[in-house]
Amino acid sequence: MKVEVARPLCVKREISGVLLLDKSGGISSNRALQIAKRLFGARKAGHTGTLDPMATGLLPICFGDATRFSSALLGANKSYEATLRLGYISTTGDAEGDISVAEGISCHDLKDMAPQVEMVQKSFTGLITQIPPMYSALKHRGKPMYVYAREGVEIERQPRQVMIHELHLMVIDGDKIRLWVRCGSGTYVRTLAEDIGRALGFGGAYLTALRRTTIDDFDLSQAYSLDTLETMSIRERDSRLLTVDTLLRDLAAVVLEAPAAAALRQGRSVAGVSKAVEGEKIRLYDEEKNFLGLGEVTAGGDIAPKKILGNGQKL
Repeated sequence: MKVEVARPLCVKREISGVLLLDKSGGISSNRALQIAKRLFGARKAGHTGTLDPMATGLLPICFGDATRFSSALLGANKSYEATLRLGYISTTGDAEGDISVAEGISCHDLKDMAPQVEMVQKSFTGLITQIPPMYSALKHRGKPMYVYAREGVEIERQPRQVMIHELHLMVIDGDKIRLWVRCGSGTYVRTLAEDIGRALGFGGAYLTALRRTTIDDFDLSQAYSLDTLETMSIRERDSRLLTVDTLLRDLAAVVLEAPAAAALRQGRSVAGVSKAVEGEKIRLYDEEKNFLGLGEVTAGGDIAPKKILGNGQKL
């Protein structure tokens, strides 16, 4: 019996939820988003932070109402697995750029360098300073840095501090090292690779592979590739979506009675809860466990509506 694969939907649907996508290499994050949007027939979609075309791994896609809360992951901690080639540099910091031999090389062999590797590993853990790469989406006079880089224009970038929560370096062989890092928002792994290469005495390094494995508590083991999704029926695809409130699961939850829930939907503040702190963000639900949206505690202890859904999403 022949099994028919569900084709992408042409009719746009008002579907809401979060897809954990395992992006493959060779396509941009926006291209992956458009394919996922077409597969689900979603009217509205967006992603939560880009991956370079060369990079693979976890890319959350938000559909419908979830797009209103996608910013919740922009400042989240992330984990990456990467492979570094030492002694060479790239114009882009990865394998897609022009590769050349690094200058100032003082080491040529990773053998017997375990003490140096361990020392460098420790020195790059904690709060460190990075200079953002030219090939980045940072804006200068309204244009991303990579636009200037492609034109051969160098723009001065200010150093900034980023947090490296954990870093593990493992010598593979020859001129390659495997890196695993859990880092805070704003960290450039390409820059981290270059700096580690210099600190080890190889004049620099570039990424030959990069895979994002976690964002906050979301893990790559929960993700699906586009190829896998294409083999599923529409019902199967929909069942893989996480609920909208999953994006806010780190926030405290408050269940409101019907009059309070109705008031929030009308844009009015309601009586708060004990022990709430001014400015605290809260997940809100009605008595039937429908997700209402995001609220914020006021100076008087009330709950003010920040992002409220029209009809709520049933859990």
